[in-house]
Amino acid sequence: EVRREMDYREKAIHCVKDTVLPVQMGQFQECGGSLDEQYRKYGDTAAFFAEIVEPGRVYEVGYPQCVCPEARETRDPAHCECSRQSVLYILETLLPERAVTVETLETVLGGAEKCRFRVTVE
Repeated sequence: EVRREMDYREKAIHCVKDTVLPVQMGQFQECGGSLDEQYRKYGDTAAFFAEIVEPGRVYEVGYPQCVCPEARETRDPAHCECSRQSVLYILETLLPERAVTVETLETVLGGAEKCRFRVTVE
């Protein structure tokens, strides 16, 4: 289980470090280092959504559809761990001094209409 998480962690970092991360970093900096502001401004796009559940602390983020070509091919819900790891990696990079947890709520490959993750920032 831990080995698999590490495999997905490496894959997730490789996938987002030069694509999604710089975009999110730019948005985060533009919004004064506030996830609340970033999610209010950029949390409703075709590729990503974010809801503020508890300002400054709890969020729901996700994707309206499966965005990973590899996941769409394999159709294996276990692959959604890669998405969870990418969300975690991005937020740990944006908030290096905070403890971040990301929990998978539901995924397209698991039969849901969208992929949703609960983010808690301590």
